[in-house]
Amino acid sequence: MSQSLYVVKIGGNVIDNPDACSRFLSDFAKIPFPKILVHGGGKVATQIAAKLQIETQMVEGRRITDKPMLDVVTMVYGGLVNKNLVAQLQSYDCNAIGLTGADGGIIRSIKRPVKTIDYGFVGDIEEVNDNQVKALLNSELVPVIAPLTYSSDGLLLNTNADTMASATAVAMARHYEVNLIYCFEKKGVLSDPDDEDAVITSLTPENYAEYKASGVIYKGMIPKLDNAFAALNDGVGRVTICHADELIKAVESLAGTSISLS
Repeated sequence: MSQSLYVVKIGGNVIDNPDACSRFLSDFAKIPFPKILVHGGGKVATQIAAKLQIETQMVEGRRITDKPMLDVVTMVYGGLVNKNLVAQLQSYDCNAIGLTGADGGIIRSIKRPVKTIDYGFVGDIEEVNDNQVKALLNSELVPVIAPLTYSSDGLLLNTNADTMASATAVAMARHYEVNLIYCFEKKGVLSDPDDEDAVITSLTPENYAEYKASGVIYKGMIPKLDNAFAALNDGVGRVTICHADELIKAVESLAGTSISLS
């Protein structure tokens, strides 16, 4: 059996909470190597944009990224947030290297075509350079990847971190037995959003469709789960969605929502 690899995505709400983020990074440092961390952006970009008098536009929870906002998210996601995560991981003896998708050409995208909404400088992933990522892992470095990719014509593109984690996990499944873990501020996928303990412990395509049809699972959880099932269909061994404080237990398959194809 090939070596295990953990691809962990951490949500912006955890990054926004210094204590929660510190606990998560301490736990991430403890899970077995090799591993990759993909992070969201949090609210810092919105706060800095406001200070710069740049308007934030959101459509269905997704950020419209015009040129001024692209400058902000590049500075915040690829700089401030990414490097703070890397610095904290170094303090936990985790030898991390902070990257965007442009660094080393690891994640290439195309600028999202305009349909009903013009999202601006937003990327849809075309390719993950798995050999380049593997070379970093072979050098005993832990990639910490910001939610930015690049296009073949040299554009930086704001890119959904859940999708980046899924695409990275799929690409690395050519080399490793990959475990993909989505960590955020909830205990897992909830059957009742007002009840923190109403965790759906396992999801298959069949009961996922039923939960969606009945409205139990909706809004932002749907693209996260779509990414999870897509990853399993493309070779990822296991996907878990859990609270950031439960990362160690999730690695041991004892926490959160387990996603499977059967």
